[in-house]
Amino acid sequence: MPPETTFSPASKQAVFSRISPKWREALVVLILGALASVVVTIREWAEMLHQWWNIDTYSHILLIPIIIGWLVALKASELAKLAPRPWLPGLGVVALGLSLWLIGRVTETNLIAHAGAVGTLQGIVIAVLGPRVCTVIALPLCFGVFLVPFGDEIIEPLQVVTAEIAIWLTHLSGIPAFSDGIYIDTPVGLFIVAEACSGVRFLIAMITLSVLVAYTRFTSWSRRAAFMVASIIVPVVANGVRAWGTIYIAQSQGVDFAAGFDHVFYGWFFFAFVVVLILGCAWRYFERDPEDYGWRAEEVLSFAILDRFAGPNTPSASILAGILAFCILAGGAAVIAGSAAIG
Repeated sequence: MPPETTFSPASKQAVFSRISPKWREALVVLILGALASVVVTIREWAEMLHQWWNIDTYSHILLIPIIIGWLVALKASELAKLAPRPWLPGLGVVALGLSLWLIGRVTETNLIAHAGAVGTLQGIVIAVLGPRVCTVIALPLCFGVFLVPFGDEIIEPLQVVTAEIAIWLTHLSGIPAFSDGIYIDTPVGLFIVAEACSGVRFLIAMITLSVLVAYTRFTSWSRRAAFMVASIIVPVVANGVRAWGTIYIAQSQGVDFAAGFDHVFYGWFFFAFVVVLILGCAWRYFERDPEDYGWRAEEVLSFAILDRFAGPNTPSASILAGILAFCILAGGAAVIAGSAAIG
């Protein structure tokens, strides 16, 4: 290997030395605090990872950590202009996240427990880095909410809406049909809008994408709101049209052919079509490039309200001690609650 391409220990030291002592200290505390919270909430993280990997509705979440890393990387130059300042009130967010996790764990409510596990990590970032730095990375910090698998709660309403759109279009196309909830009876057979056909996985993925696009490509709140509304309505309507298309094709080509077509079309091709449709219509209204999202360091330094929030300097060691103490207390409370439930 040529000498100039070798990544020597000296070059590694040079890269490391570019990180200010304040940031090095903060990153160490952040890693240790995050590890402590993940150890305590490991069951919930394992459950979420299982859902991300094995359930189609949540497979898009596997991209969320990459997106968060990308969003933070876009702000690297701005973060370098700021010094992290440990924030004692941030420990309250950590405590709130662990409390939420504990409630979900004791009541066996997965959504609450998962939200608490993610919220704890977000609280640790806030406590370790402080309000100024977190204002710069507000988007990736808040985007962590989408790590929580959710959407099962809206499957039944989506089934009904899909069936209503499909039966309306079926009548409009001159095909006699009768509907009873999610059941659609036609001359060639009975169609059921099953859970897998509700469109929930595409709607949740589209909402996630729309939040990312809305805050990286638009500056005006009215355009953000319009884009978000369109990103909810269009997938729902498109899914109803897809269900009608299956019924319509079945009338002339047979149920088996229609089922095969729907199986192929309803994959990621359908989602890609909806994404291209929405982004294509919104493209001309984009107001900025993704790297320009959020606030700059100079703007954050001028926010007087952050001076009042910042408060006195808190040693990083105290923040880490507080995080570890809360994690130990929450973990101990979960063990006691679990033992009491078994007893």
